[in-house]
Amino acid sequence: MIIEVKRLIALKKYVGNFQFNMAPLADKLILPLAEVDGDINVEGEYEIYDDDSVGVSIKISYKLKGQCSYCLAEAEKSVAYSYEALFVPDKNDADNYYYDGARLNIQPAVDDAFVFSQPEVLLCTSCAQSQV
Repeated sequence: MIIEVKRLIALKKYVGNFQFNMAPLADKLILPLAEVDGDINVEGEYEIYDDDSVGVSIKISYKLKGQCSYCLAEAEKSVAYSYEALFVPDKNDADNYYYDGARLNIQPAVDDAFVFSQPEVLLCTSCAQSQV
């Protein structure tokens, strides 16, 4: 997903929304024996600030399915995660995401949100109840 920052500034549209679905990122799954069932739903908002930095709020949701991390039975979990990112036109800013000042690709932040959203273990219903 590309945000045309310079174009939006020219149109005086400093805030906006986005929504899209994307294919699962198999190479970014951290749980063995698990996969994303269907697409990853991405929605969010952006705000362009006076210094040309862009704040992005991302919400992702998806269903994770696979084998239980404890007993290897079939398991699934619906995951919803919110992530805040700041994109800046300064390559030397190591604390934020970089963009060229004109076009912003939010994909690196979405990829990070996907990695951070994953549970450490995937539990079937029986194992999840025994954890309570």
